[in-house]
Amino acid sequence: MSLAVMPLLQQFVVLLAALALFLSFVLLAQTRLVAAIHVFAWQGALVAAVTFTVALTGHAGHLYFSAILTLILKALLIPWMLHRLVRRLGLERHTERLRHPALVVMAGVALVIFSYWLVLPMVEQGLAFTRNIIAVSLALVLIGLLMMVFRHQAVAQVLGFMSMENGLFLAAVSATAGMPLVVELGVAFDLLVAMVLFGVFFFQIRESIDSLDVDRLNRLTEVE
Repeated sequence: MSLAVMPLLQQFVVLLAALALFLSFVLLAQTRLVAAIHVFAWQGALVAAVTFTVALTGHAGHLYFSAILTLILKALLIPWMLHRLVRRLGLERHTERLRHPALVVMAGVALVIFSYWLVLPMVEQGLAFTRNIIAVSLALVLIGLLMMVFRHQAVAQVLGFMSMENGLFLAAVSATAGMPLVVELGVAFDLLVAMVLFGVFFFQIRESIDSLDVDRLNRLTEVE
């Protein structure tokens, strides 16, 4: 089954997922922390829109609550917490220098191709919608992991981690018509706890080495 013969709402879900994937590339190449936080907020809003559209498609009542929770948490609350953290750390105008940005973006493209290759068995079964959603979700996870590996700023690495979570959530909502509500509430609570712990961890790093560049941690030597 091709994209052209899929129901309209399913095509809209694939479009929103593709836009979220595009924002992953923007997030990967963005050097300013504040702008990267804005991009993450828009990606969270797209994931919330996907959840709402899946709720319309499958008439799943609990997904409406999940969409609202995702919008509040990933598009509003977590970006606000990150903004507040960046402001308290004095990083509003911080710009990270990327090493070989073109190669990093090309690696992201390669991960997208790998994700679609990995789901090729679904093509034989005619599962066009599931194939595209799983491929895009996997690409989101892998690009988030790539961001965590290649970025040296701790806050940027947290954004990569949160982008990975967006990919996992997108797959769970779109391919399986949503998780149980209690699981979604547990995930939301875990994300909030993680943000608090990240904030404490950042302040500890800043007080220890006066920077959030994780490369400086690798260069530290033990003083006897």
